[in-house]
Amino acid sequence: MKLKLAAILPHPPVVVPEIGKDRVSEIKETYNSFITVSKMVKKIKPDTIVVISSHNAMYHDYINISKGSSAYGSFRRFNVDVSMEVNYDEELVNEIIKLSEKENIPLGKIGGYSDLDHGTMVPLYFINQEYNDYKLVRIGISGLNNKTHYEVGKIINKAINNLDKKVVVIASGDMSHKLKIDGPYGISKEGLEYDKKVVSLLKEANFEELIDFDEDFLRKAAECGHKCFIMLGGVLDAYSYTSKFLSYEGTFGVGYGAFVYEIFNEYVELAKDTIEEFVTNNKVIDVPGYVSDYLLDNRAGVFVTIYKNGALRGCIGTINPTKENIAKEIISNAISSCSRDPRFSPVKEYELKDLVISVDVLGESEEIDDFSKLDVKKYGVIVSDGFRRGLLLPNLEGVDTVEYQVEIALRKAGISKYDEYTLERFEVVRHEM
Repeated sequence: MKLKLAAILPHPPVVVPEIGKDRVSEIKETYNSFITVSKMVKKIKPDTIVVISSHNAMYHDYINISKGSSAYGSFRRFNVDVSMEVNYDEELVNEIIKLSEKENIPLGKIGGYSDLDHGTMVPLYFINQEYNDYKLVRIGISGLNNKTHYEVGKIINKAINNLDKKVVVIASGDMSHKLKIDGPYGISKEGLEYDKKVVSLLKEANFEELIDFDEDFLRKAAECGHKCFIMLGGVLDAYSYTSKFLSYEGTFGVGYGAFVYEIFNEYVELAKDTIEEFVTNNKVIDVPGYVSDYLLDNRAGVFVTIYKNGALRGCIGTINPTKENIAKEIISNAISSCSRDPRFSPVKEYELKDLVISVDVLGESEEIDDFSKLDVKKYGVIVSDGFRRGLLLPNLEGVDTVEYQVEIALRKAGISKYDEYTLERFEVVRHEM
């Protein structure tokens, strides 16, 4: 799991204390929401922050993404001397572009602004007070349809998962600009209706319904963040997460909504809950309600690995499925890993707070005839000689060569390297805390 947090934040420059001064108190809940999200980001310490900004360069038929290695931004247009400079995550930018090209989605670095826009700077102003050791990806919206923006969000997520980085994604956009007669754009019934409906949908994390909003209604509502919210929905499409409503204010005639979506991995969460219940109460949990249909409808071999203070504390798994679904496979192997690994004593209750858990879901294995078809980062290996079988997962710390990978697997199986044995390889999907 590489995506750690997603958030929706508005971007009123007036919320920045140097700009708003005493007026900040009029949108105190919005200000507090920025503080809350910034502290959450600090706790995560992401490698990269992706900001989807409605004030990035916007084109009718093309989505712009950050170009170059860095960018500068300033609030000087608001008569204050506050500025920032950020480095771009060029690796992630290029991965997003590559995946977009495969899907024939027009997205790239052509055009754009050299300086940071205020839709990007306002959230980063607050985050930088707490944490600034990150790289940035800045992406805009376009005149392309809502569904395309949702698909771009899914591409962003796929790109994140292709790279070994911790990432936070923020959708920066305001809601309706027509909430008050004395507001910047006056008032409209569509504006009031829009904010009421969208706040309700975002509280429920119902992003897909946003796709179907009528274009004429959106125009009359004078919103600016709708496609940012939709793109964020695409990013979140493959995840389990909890949604939290932070605030909504329309004090100045513009809707400012703030929401956070905390990612949790149901595979790891299920293993963790299983271990805690078994160690604490010696009970096997029922399958929790948060488990998705995918885990209930599919079968696979699963390994549950437990670490304590960076050292292995238990690892038990099944090469092939033995239970009726993946969820029950995880429950069974989590219990075995914490209590039946012959290399370790059973986990004690006082240790629970120090455990780090990962879950590997195995793909189907295939026979291979020599070491050249192995890759320690990509493939696990199974060695077999009659009833003796040994398995080693891929991408393990300290296992840097195929020869060493096979040697460990042979040792686990009790097979000599001089015996006649067969080789199989397999891929895994690793789920980590």
